[in-house]
Amino acid sequence: MSRAAARRRARRAILYIGRADRGEAWARITRAEAPDLEVRVFPDIGEPEEIAYLAAWTIPPGLIARLPNLRAVFSVGAGVDQLDVAAIPPALPLTRMIEPGLVSDIAGYAAMAALMLQRRIPDYLEQARSGTWHPLPAPPTAETPAGVLGLGVLGQAAAGALSRFGFPVLGWSRTPRQIPGIACCAGVDGLDTLLARSRILICLLPLTRETRGILNGTVFARLPRGAGLVNLGRGGHLEEADLLAALDSGQLSAAVLDVFETEPLPPTHPFWTHPRIIVTPHIGAVTTNEGGIAALLANIRRFECGERPEGEIDRARGY
Repeated sequence: MSRAAARRRARRAILYIGRADRGEAWARITRAEAPDLEVRVFPDIGEPEEIAYLAAWTIPPGLIARLPNLRAVFSVGAGVDQLDVAAIPPALPLTRMIEPGLVSDIAGYAAMAALMLQRRIPDYLEQARSGTWHPLPAPPTAETPAGVLGLGVLGQAAAGALSRFGFPVLGWSRTPRQIPGIACCAGVDGLDTLLARSRILICLLPLTRETRGILNGTVFARLPRGAGLVNLGRGGHLEEADLLAALDSGQLSAAVLDVFETEPLPPTHPFWTHPRIIVTPHIGAVTTNEGGIAALLANIRRFECGERPEGEIDRARGY
């Protein structure tokens, strides 16, 4: 290939919109790993007709219309609910991030949070604030069923991690699934079954019109009294006032929350000071620079070979 031809091919570009430090790292790694592609960090678009792929957390209004040769859009998050999907032309494939490090992080966080609830760590944190030394009885994991809402890639990873720690695991999805070692439930009746048995409820659902607000007072009332909650999905899944009421009544014993409707969580938010809530700042899974760009480049290669990219979104379902 001539030098001029190589330069022309290198102008097949990925436009990245997100954290500038990540974009710079992705550009550096791509120069070494995929010199036929170029990563540009928004707002440095360069020649718009050279942008073939868009990798973004959010997309400024009107941007896509300025990119005449755009072939696909890749969310840099585990979901696409942060995007205005209606503004992305239906002909453009839309894909969410599936990265091995992200999957293992979610599984580890889910297991950590479930073990904290099973071992009554929120009680011990409250005791620590008053200098109280008082061991508390805790049921073994084998007697603490854990219910996982959502059995996609992340939900299955979390369910597997919980099972390895000895929790009996139930999993719920919109449509029936069969997963070895997991008691799978589906549909309205399946949700009733899972809630009735779950001493710990873990949300890893995608955020859609149907799932927004699913963690609400009605659902909490169907759990065994004193159950614990872990939200690793999205803040929009949770009705915040209902959670506070359920904790204050004792219907729920404690909650571990990593995602919130408003992020960063405002300093005056009652979750910060509630003695039965553990807050973490959306760190349940953090895509590494190396893992994220490797997953993106692998998906672009699949796309260019005529294969379906991993994590491609079904727009009718929203995930």
